[in-house]
Amino acid sequence: MKLLSHIGSYFLLMGRAFSQPEKHSILYRQTMREIEKVGINSFPIVVVISLFVGAVITIQTNFNIENPLLPKYLVGVTVRDSLLLEFSSTMVALILAGKVGSSIASELGMMRITEQIDALEVMGINSASYLILPRIIAAVLFFPILCLLSIMVGLFGGYLACTLGGVMPPSDYVYGIQYAFYPYYISYALTKTVFYAIIITSVSSYFGYNVKGGAVEVGRSSTRAVVQSSILILLANLILTRTILT
Repeated sequence: MKLLSHIGSYFLLMGRAFSQPEKHSILYRQTMREIEKVGINSFPIVVVISLFVGAVITIQTNFNIENPLLPKYLVGVTVRDSLLLEFSSTMVALILAGKVGSSIASELGMMRITEQIDALEVMGINSASYLILPRIIAAVLFFPILCLLSIMVGLFGGYLACTLGGVMPPSDYVYGIQYAFYPYYISYALTKTVFYAIIITSVSSYFGYNVKGGAVEVGRSSTRAVVQSSILILLANLILTRTILT
């Protein structure tokens, strides 16, 4: 029953969040502010992790291809498809769930326990729409950009492993990236990223918005937001993969 109560409360909150905003100019300013917090500030962690993951996948794949009958360009194919199909969408989303999700939950939680949300309600402002909708819009707009950035940086990390680490001839790696490329994979990755953006921001907002208690409860709500978002991302990954790729 507690699970059903949470599900019902979540959809009621999202219904309020997606209601007509009072002023579009305020929504625009809030969205621009959230794009910086949710998206631009996530650039460094996405770049660093993607760079090293691309290099590691290249090294591991090259190490495991011991059969002389298998061409070396398959390393580039493997790195490309690994980044496109899974890492740059799902794995990056899990990382952002920890960074962005915990930040949203703790920020809204502090606003709740310091009665700032109650003050907005007293002034007649739809606090759910004012606080949650800009975060969702910002994530939906900017997370696909982070996904594309992760793909490009990951491929570049693999190239650096070939040139600086001497893993394999860079020409074979570049040929493998281009070999049998399906542009649909990019659409697949971006589609998943949009769903993940909605999950991360909405679930984290729900747990932060409904905090009861003090600072300790804010920390617990942030933890629950990250855990639940991660579980839902993995579930959505299974459903979307089964639906889109079949």
